[in-house]
Amino acid sequence: MRFLSPEPAVRLTKAFSTPYRNVVATARTCYSSRGIIGDGEVGEPEKFAPLARSIYEAGHHTTFQHAHFQFTLENVSRQFIWSFLHAHPFYNSEQVSQRFVAVKPDSVVVPDLPADQLAVYREAVELSFEAYRRLCEILEGPVAAEYHKRFRPSARMEKKHRAAIRKKAQEAARYVLPVATQAYLYHTVSGVTLLRYYRAARQADVPAEQLLVARRMVEELLRFDPDYELTLEEPLEEEVFPEYSLCGTGEFDFARADRFCRAFDAGMEDATSRLVAWPQGGEKLLADAVREVLGRTEADLSAEDAIALALDPAVNRLLGESLNLTTMHKVGRALQHVHFTFRKRLSHSADSQDQRHRMTPGSRPVLAAHFREEPDYVTPMAIRVDEEASRFYRETMERLWDNMTRLHRLGAPPEAVLYLLPNAFTIRFTESADLLNLRHKHEMRLCYNAQEEIWQASLEEAQQIREVLPGLGRFLLPPCGIRARARQKPICPEGTRYCGVRVWTLPMEQYERVI
Repeated sequence: MRFLSPEPAVRLTKAFSTPYRNVVATARTCYSSRGIIGDGEVGEPEKFAPLARSIYEAGHHTTFQHAHFQFTLENVSRQFIWSFLHAHPFYNSEQVSQRFVAVKPDSVVVPDLPADQLAVYREAVELSFEAYRRLCEILEGPVAAEYHKRFRPSARMEKKHRAAIRKKAQEAARYVLPVATQAYLYHTVSGVTLLRYYRAARQADVPAEQLLVARRMVEELLRFDPDYELTLEEPLEEEVFPEYSLCGTGEFDFARADRFCRAFDAGMEDATSRLVAWPQGGEKLLADAVREVLGRTEADLSAEDAIALALDPAVNRLLGESLNLTTMHKVGRALQHVHFTFRKRLSHSADSQDQRHRMTPGSRPVLAAHFREEPDYVTPMAIRVDEEASRFYRETMERLWDNMTRLHRLGAPPEAVLYLLPNAFTIRFTESADLLNLRHKHEMRLCYNAQEEIWQASLEEAQQIREVLPGLGRFLLPPCGIRARARQKPICPEGTRYCGVRVWTLPMEQYERVI
């Protein structure tokens, strides 16, 4: 599939000076009796090629992890970023935010389709962006009313308040935008991750865009250091991926997708996130692990005191640090042994942020296998509480699904149809986390400034953990709650971004928000 819109622009902006020679130098250092081998000591490619190929083919890939490459990517779709670029843990990205930056109508991926299909595609895109513009207008009043429940209107702060209200309105309005909307970002990966990108580029859901971007990243790499050609493997065919046998036919099965979605939802009981697995003896497990670190028996250190050393900011003052130090100290690492698994439903937009918590990984779906004929979407709270916004939003979703099903009936490839999915499209998946990383995620996402759906999911998770493991769950708190217990000042670390609510004074049962 080709594109009529500007194709992805890829530029290598930062890199090690001699990355491939560093691969060889680090490998040789492992067996060096005379100390560190420098990059300049490995000779010419004909000399180090056999060793490089040998360690690559044997799977000794840690040597390829030292060198990192920073790229700028432009004109890439949100769908590509969600499905491929951020669907693994070994990267770092900083991308333009749809929450805080207004989206322009021409910033969207447009596949090269036959005239009749292209007309339907463009109609859907225009509908989405016009709905986005209109929702921004409709929501400004309701959002302002909620905002001023937190912050008293004043002439001195009017300009600041007006900007904040506008951003809150567009944060909810963006749910109607298509996942074809383009983004720009910095993206940094190691050499081995870059090689994996290229090798795995033809998998679902956006194989054309994935292959195009991965190929251009590799071209930039080889232009900078041609030695990577020594171990570069060509992309695998899509038939090799295990999901292809069941999801790679190129056709939607609406009835099967509907059966799956209904069965999944039946087990959720209206929850955003549902706890489905946890260690029955989790509190004892953690207490024992802490005792092991300290060389103490149960007679020397009670379970309550052991858990407090790991989780209570009033005892473990490191938890009040803004720099997350939990993985860096011995008692903190005991939290890794307690695991939780959740079944979740988030919008595509919210999940695109949720997956950035790379140490709480999820098994995201092949979207073609979840796409059904009837509208399937999440509605943000700011829209739900306003009758006019709710009606307009619902009508927009119905029209968008009509466009997508028409495009499908005209024979458009699934990849093109899925580009039209709104940010609101429901992603159903399972996510797991150990307590060390879940604690940090909840610290970030129980903040009232966090994205609404992830905040709601984190709240439900913390409450459910309190029910099954109260000795652990009571320490899952927002940043202000943790800092208050750690006696850190200021209690709210957000500065001028303070949410306006003294959350640290509230019991979790009273947490609620619309914006």
